[in-house]
Amino acid sequence: MLINIFIVTAVFFTMEGVAWFTHKYVMHGFLWSLHKDHHKKETHGFFEQNDFFFLIFAIPGIVGISYGMHHEFNFMFWIGLGITIYGLTYFLVHDIFIHQRFKIFRNSDNNYFKGIRRGHKMHHKHIVKEDGECFGMLWVPIKYFKNNTSKS
Repeated sequence: MLINIFIVTAVFFTMEGVAWFTHKYVMHGFLWSLHKDHHKKETHGFFEQNDFFFLIFAIPGIVGISYGMHHEFNFMFWIGLGITIYGLTYFLVHDIFIHQRFKIFRNSDNNYFKGIRRGHKMHHKHIVKEDGECFGMLWVPIKYFKNNTSKS
């Protein structure tokens, strides 16, 4: 049981690195065509082309959970679960808290959440794929957590 908890936790934290790498080198690289609408100020409805990444990132979690369930809940299930929990966290933090796709979690006085929101705002100041900054979601540079006395 402890090893399964360790696997889920390790995969969850590893996914932040995977998300950072993918955001910087894939989304702001050869798949910019899917991601660029996420950096535009105007919206064209509820969904963006960028939302295809949700499906792309969900596949490994689904495969891991499915394969693991059919093989006596082996390690692949726990890996898939860690990926899926990270995906849920990403959705809650990025889509709901930061971008307010659903109007909940609007106000937070928590310095950690203010830092995440500030880092993401700095990321979106760059509307082209080059010269971006702050590609992480849960771990952003420490400079975004400093001077959090003003409203974000």
